Amino acid sequence: MKGNKDDDRPRVGALILLALVCALMLPAASPAFAQQGQFTPQSPTQRNRRQGGSVLEVPAMPGRQPGTSATIPQVAPQPRGRQLTVPSRELRNQSGYQQVTVTVTDQQGRYITDLKRNDFRLFIEGQPRPIEFFRQDLDTPVSIGILVDTSGSMKPKISQAQTAIAEFVRNLNDRDDVFLFAFESRPFLLQPFTTNHSLVLSRLSLLRAYGQTSLYDTILDGLLMVQHGQYDKKALLVVTDGMDNTSQASLESVIAHARRMGVLIYSIGIGQPNSAASPGSFRLGPLTIFSDDTDEVDTRTLSLLSNESGAKTFVVREVGDGEALRRDCEMISRELRQQYTVGFITPDDGRGGYRDLRVDVPGRPDDRVRVRKGVTVGGRTESAYNDSTDRSAPPR
Repeated sequence: MKGNKDDDRPRVGALILLALVCALMLPAASPAFAQQGQFTPQSPTQRNRRQGGSVLEVPAMPGRQPGTSATIPQVAPQPRGRQLTVPSRELRNQSGYQQVTVTVTDQQGRYITDLKRNDFRLFIEGQPRPIEFFRQDLDTPVSIGILVDTSGSMKPKISQAQTAIAEFVRNLNDRDDVFLFAFESRPFLLQPFTTNHSLVLSRLSLLRAYGQTSLYDTILDGLLMVQHGQYDKKALLVVTDGMDNTSQASLESVIAHARRMGVLIYSIGIGQPNSAASPGSFRLGPLTIFSDDTDEVDTRTLSLLSNESGAKTFVVREVGDGEALRRDCEMISRELRQQYTVGFITPDDGRGGYRDLRVDVPGRPDDRVRVRKGVTVGGRTESAYNDSTDRSAPPR
């Protein structure tokens, strides 16, 4: 028996040695095991370096919260869908080429989506122009900027705005390119352009109400930012409950940029529409009395920008009406899928300036045609395309 125990000693030693080797290897291997199934997102700068333009500084964020990008699971690659139809490079490089988005509805407000190129007539300064490019935007991806008012008066409405915007994002085309701004006395870029909509949804939890309202500055920054989107169809969604009181930019400059860039500017105003001749004040004899305008929204400015761009403004009069806010967001998201893109050459482009634009559907005289009021031609223009990339190829 003693001899058998002595024979077992080499095997016991080998087992001890093997255990020591495994113990030494385990710490080195554990990080690799820990990383399995864990998603580490790219920084916004890395993810958007391709855009080539300046990116607004992202403010210091609060500590990690549930639902932020650090806890988002990896998403499966998105389907490409059918190939995006765009004008030929030869056409879009022609001097004076422009394109506009057209929305057609019947008397009941229902969208008409089965029209063809020959159904439309286009006029510049009252003169007919041939339609050089035509597209039905039923499955056309869009580059979209979401601009959310987070001024102090929005504090009781932030939760409803988060829910409504989340619904808007979920209803978008999977290929849509989206960025998110929050704004009060200055705009903050919370999420640069991305087709990963989960990242946009996660950033909604960062919205905090504080400060004044820089509406003009933010829309101007949004117009500049959306030009870096990858698609030729571009839009902004502005959600606000107040009137501008801290912007450095003027309303005239915002309108000028909106006219030149041709971006659809949708907006949702929360609160009572402004109606006084001077917002936030009224006359009492020789005196001007300044009133509390915290529940008054600048629908005149929002409607002006929407009308100029061919989009639409919605007003939620009851501050607590979260269902109406959600419904309006859903309607805007749906409208982007039921439009047309029309391209044309403006005459005498060298003369420059602003030209009135009109689009008709003669065969349907009772229908309503909504399109931007005009186009700016000549001089420096903002291109809808990045000529270094062939946009006739399928989108990324």
